[in-house]
Amino acid sequence: MSEHLFPCRLTRRDFLWTAGAASAAAAGLLATGRGAADAKPAPTTLGSGKWTYTLDDDWGKLPAEMNYGFGCALVVDSQDRVFVTSRSASPCVAIFDKDGKLSETWSKQFAEEIGFQKPEQVAATAHGLYLSKEGDTEYLYWTENVAGDGKASPKIGARVYKTDMKGKVLYTIGNVEKASSTSQKFDFTNPTDVAVAANGDIYVVDGYGSQLLYRFDKNFKHIKTIGGPGNAHGKFNICHGVWINTLKKDKEPEVYVADRANNRVEVYSLDLEYKRTLPDFRMPCCFYQHEGQLYVPELGARVSILDADDKILARLGDGQGIKTEEIQKHPDKFATPHALTVASNGDLYVIEWVSYGRPRKFKPTPA
Repeated sequence: MSEHLFPCRLTRRDFLWTAGAASAAAAGLLATGRGAADAKPAPTTLGSGKWTYTLDDDWGKLPAEMNYGFGCALVVDSQDRVFVTSRSASPCVAIFDKDGKLSETWSKQFAEEIGFQKPEQVAATAHGLYLSKEGDTEYLYWTENVAGDGKASPKIGARVYKTDMKGKVLYTIGNVEKASSTSQKFDFTNPTDVAVAANGDIYVVDGYGSQLLYRFDKNFKHIKTIGGPGNAHGKFNICHGVWINTLKKDKEPEVYVADRANNRVEVYSLDLEYKRTLPDFRMPCCFYQHEGQLYVPELGARVSILDADDKILARLGDGQGIKTEEIQKHPDKFATPHALTVASNGDLYVIEWVSYGRPRKFKPTPA
C-alpha cells in the first residue's frame, strides 16, 4: 500500500510507451537525414530583461490514455510538487514532483472521497484550487462550480471543501445533503475561488453566481458578506478570484478580488471595506504572490506581474487577436490564462481555459 491516499502511479506500460515514442522520433530523424544539431527548435521565450522566461517543452505530459480538459487550477506545495486540476475525468488531478515527473493521478477514488459516484462529476464541477499553510501543515481548498445549469435535481456542485494533501476531506460547506460536525449547508450559487488569511479567516467569491464575497472565520462561521452584481465599487461582474495580499511590509494585508468582466482588481481591507481599484486588466482571473511580486493570469490572453505597490512590472505572452484554435502555433503566446502558480525557484506554471488545458512551465531566464 502506498503512503498516498489514492495515487494512480505510472505503470511499466506507460514508461514503455514513452520510451517507444522517443525511439520512433529518433528513428524518424535518422531516416530523414537530420542530425541532433538541427532536431531541436530554438527555445521559446516570454517577456524581456529581468522578466524573461523560457518554456520547458517537456513538462506536464500525460500518459497516452489520459488527457487534460479545460484548465482549472494549479498549486505548488512546499516540496515544489505541482497539483494540476482540469475538467477531465482521467485524471481529475495530476501531481508532478519537483523534477517534473508525473508521480500521481487522482480520479475514481478521489471522486468517491468528495462524495461523488464517478470522476465525470468531478470534471463537470471542477474549478478553483488553493493551497493554505496553517501552522506547519498544508491544506487544499477546492471550489466547485454547479454542474450544468444548476437546475438538475439533486443539484451537483456549489461546494467548497478542505482536504489534506492526500485528498482526504476535512470539511465541506455549501450544497451538502445534511449538516454535521464536518459539513455545513450554505447558499453558494456558483463559487469560484477561496483565499485564507493568516488568522485562518476564509474568503469565498461566488463569481459565477450571486457576485457575493463572503468572509468566514477559521471554523467556517459566517462573518460578513459584501457585493452583488454591478460595476460600482463594492459590486462585481464575475468576481472570479480572491487573494490575501501580504506584500506590503509593515501594513495590514489586503483582500484582492479579480473582478473579471469589469476588467479590474478591487482591493479591500480584511474587514471587507473598499480601499481602491486597479484598472487596466483584461479579464483578470486570480492571483499568486512570490518574492515580492503579484502574478495575475488574465483570460484576455496575457499574464501580468505587479510589484508590492501595484505597479505593472511585466506583461507576458500577449496573444490577443490570435484565434484559440491557432494558439498552439504560437508557443510564446497565451490564449486564455485561467490560473497560475510559482515554485520556490521562480518557475512559473500557467494553465489555460482551453479544451486541452495547456498547462505549461516557464523557467526564469533573465536577460
